[in-house]
Amino acid sequence: MSTEPILDLAQLAHVEILTPDLEGSVRFFTAMLGLSVTERRGDSTYLRAYEERQHHSLKLTRAPQAGLGHVSWRVRSSEALERRAAAIEATGRGRGWIEGDAGHGRAYQFDTPNGHRWELVWDVARASVPAAEQSGLINRGSRRPAAGIPARRIDHYNLTAPDVGAERDFLVSTLGFMEREAVVTDDGAVTIASWLSVTNLSHDLALVPEGASATGRLHHVCFYGGTNEALFDLADLCREHGIALEHGPGRHGIGKTTFLYMMEPGGNRIEMVGDAGALIFDPTFETVRWTASQLPTAAVWTGTEMPASFWNYATPGAPADARVA
Repeated sequence: MSTEPILDLAQLAHVEILTPDLEGSVRFFTAMLGLSVTERRGDSTYLRAYEERQHHSLKLTRAPQAGLGHVSWRVRSSEALERRAAAIEATGRGRGWIEGDAGHGRAYQFDTPNGHRWELVWDVARASVPAAEQSGLINRGSRRPAAGIPARRIDHYNLTAPDVGAERDFLVSTLGFMEREAVVTDDGAVTIASWLSVTNLSHDLALVPEGASATGRLHHVCFYGGTNEALFDLADLCREHGIALEHGPGRHGIGKTTFLYMMEPGGNRIEMVGDAGALIFDPTFETVRWTASQLPTAAVWTGTEMPASFWNYATPGAPADARVA
């Protein structure tokens, strides 16, 4: 079996979050995280962070419940898009092609083994930045906003999965993800959680166990702040303006990033990381495996332990007796 890596995926393009409070969610991301609105279309609003150059990295869509609409990954070429679409089609998980959406062209959509909607794109639109919002730093997407504690870019997202191992195996074998870290049972037989990337980040996405009989649920979406001080300033701002904080600031063992978790008005968990954490450049990097008994350290290296809600809550909601092991 060939060990040649699959290098067709380039970056996380955007995430669509569903929200029953579209106006409140838009206010949160613009006033608290400094994102700018690039377009409104029907029941959806498209936003981007100030160092991003693409049309949007976040799509907010009005819906009866909070949760995940879809996630979009950009490939490295039109040929890469065709290759990965064919590979997904061969697994039987493809949904087919769409002509596009605001900010991007033709895309191939599919469902992962645990019921999450994904798509792959190549043609994307660049953000149209008005002259008044252009930065003196010509290598910056737009002027640093004078609102909130502005996020620089989208960083990663975290999904729940009833079968983390099956989801991980599909992403690795079909799309070329690399598993950077994992939590396994103490005997090493079962993967409990997995952190994967296609870039040099410690993870572009994470998979954690699903405690309910549910599929397709969202744990959180994360944005990059750039400094650890930003987390304390954001926590202060959230407290002043009635945004529920779940945990932090603190530092994860896995990924070694600093973190702050909060709940946006639509009910979705949002994280901001203060620094980039571990960056991986070694092409022969081997997965770091933590055991279940090491999970407290893996979850929090500095700071207080995670609250029960971190392990139990995902969107859309599940029965009250659902628990993540």
